[in-house]
Amino acid sequence: MLTLFTNRYQAYQPPQGVPVRITLGAPRFKLPYSLTHAVRELAPRRDYLSWPEPEFTKAYRASLDRLGPAWIAGRLKAIAAVENDHRLVLLCFEDLSKPDLWCHRRTFASWWKDSTGDEVRELSPMADQYEQGTLM
Repeated sequence: MLTLFTNRYQAYQPPQGVPVRITLGAPRFKLPYSLTHAVRELAPRRDYLSWPEPEFTKAYRASLDRLGPAWIAGRLKAIAAVENDHRLVLLCFEDLSKPDLWCHRRTFASWWKDSTGDEVRELSPMADQYEQGTLM
């Protein structure tokens, strides 16, 4: 079993599940928790980070398609097995409570839902809504 959530580094809290870095770089600020795991393949490539959202989304989703849901699930399930916790929280930097912000973690969540049928809920406040995730 695998239960995925997304959040930002600054809003994550250990009871939410296992933190997993999905950014190219690690946070350069002190975290109040250990960040042991990273799946760098889920980070967007540097060459399209500055692209407008539609072009970024197309390129990022194509990158996820090349990896495929089975490969990604395998990587994530390996982390869940090591930690003995099916709840993984995929982390990046963006504060989605600010209007007009978007980020790759939510693009991943949308792609994952399209690919597997499984929801990936955001645990931090979002500008247009608040998605409350479960801690079970």
